[in-house]
Amino acid sequence: MESVWRRQTGKIESKNRSKENRYWDVIVIGAGLTGLLSAYYLQEQGKQVLVLEADEIASGQTERTTAKITSQHGLKYKNLIEKVGKRKAALYAQANEMAIREYERFISRHNVDCDFKKVPAYLYTLQNKEVLEEELKAALALGIDAFFTAETELPFIVRGAVCFRNQGQFSPLKFVQYLASELTILEHRKVIKVKGHRVITEHKTFEADKIIVATHYPVFNLPGFYFVRQHQERSYVLALSGCKRMEGMYYSIDKNGLSLRQAGEQLLLGGSSHRTGKNKWGGAYDSLRKVAGEYFPEGREEGHWSAQDCMPHDDIPFIGKYSMFTPNLYVATGFQKWGMTTAMIAAMLLRDEVCAIENPYRRLFSPQRIHFRASARNLFTDAEESAKGLAKGFFHKSPVRCSHMGCGLTWNPDEESWDCSCHGSRFAADGKLLDNPAKHCCRNCSK
Repeated sequence: MESVWRRQTGKIESKNRSKENRYWDVIVIGAGLTGLLSAYYLQEQGKQVLVLEADEIASGQTERTTAKITSQHGLKYKNLIEKVGKRKAALYAQANEMAIREYERFISRHNVDCDFKKVPAYLYTLQNKEVLEEELKAALALGIDAFFTAETELPFIVRGAVCFRNQGQFSPLKFVQYLASELTILEHRKVIKVKGHRVITEHKTFEADKIIVATHYPVFNLPGFYFVRQHQERSYVLALSGCKRMEGMYYSIDKNGLSLRQAGEQLLLGGSSHRTGKNKWGGAYDSLRKVAGEYFPEGREEGHWSAQDCMPHDDIPFIGKYSMFTPNLYVATGFQKWGMTTAMIAAMLLRDEVCAIENPYRRLFSPQRIHFRASARNLFTDAEESAKGLAKGFFHKSPVRCSHMGCGLTWNPDEESWDCSCHGSRFAADGKLLDNPAKHCCRNCSK
């Protein structure tokens, strides 16, 4: 079903979509928020930029987000301090706060009509407030404007909440609509291969000095090896009308907790997260509907949709050189559940990388970093899941295998899709590719 954002804009057009020159300064692969923002900032620097999109503008995760522009990323800062140290944790906090301010500046400067609003963001619990108190201490130590409270707008009593002041929310596709109107974008141009400075699509070959892969999950296995450095998770959203209006954004730290924010006259209620490929019994939407009936009995469901997020092992996104062997190729991935804020960080960082401008956050987000201590637990968990998926595909001879690396697929009854628990590719019932890293349809899918 369409998200509330897509209903606001319909299909988004690019003003310069007819230009098909062969040579460009920069080619961006992927016309989601990250790709378009990156292209825009590079174009501001005088670069000739082309955006190539396999489907349509903002047809991926950008239209499925809940669109919170925030530095509050769950139980993030205490863990970061413990795993990578206070200095790097402070840089992470500063980068995200900078991104919020940059959205505000950009939208004001260009007079973008995208329903941007400064709001507080609350991280709450119904269980263990001591964990939140520790997170608050970490956030304050890193310079974030935050405080503890037990008073919220939620229709249930919380044990406690940490509030970050001066966060933001907006309509992402209205924002994208402005970006697209200023850029050269070619839709339905699926990139098959990047070879040196050449970008090879199904229709034509283009060339560029620099190339950015902004496809949510990188579609080229080598040499970056991102398929062994992160996994993917799905989450679900209901859009409810008729509910009491909320002024803040809310995110629970509890298992099976909820995410909430206002979007115009509708309340977005999110949750039911799971690793992609781990929903064989279904019930994700029904679980949210049960919660909605309990806490928002006056609400009416106006729509529902789902999103997919890349989860890096060390909990820090990958932004920068695709690998040490590809000096002209760049990547942005691993945004976890915070794609709006991280997209802005990525756009500014990639602009500076391409234009040889020093950026204080380059080393923190560098894909060439090594954080073994921070990565170890998730690395071994993902290795185990991948081994199970590969065994299902090859040794158990699953009749339905992923076109990415051959893992066995699992039917997701909530979305009527074949999902891969190894790396997160998804396919429709007829085998059509829905989510990468797979690049091809699943030929043996049927349901």
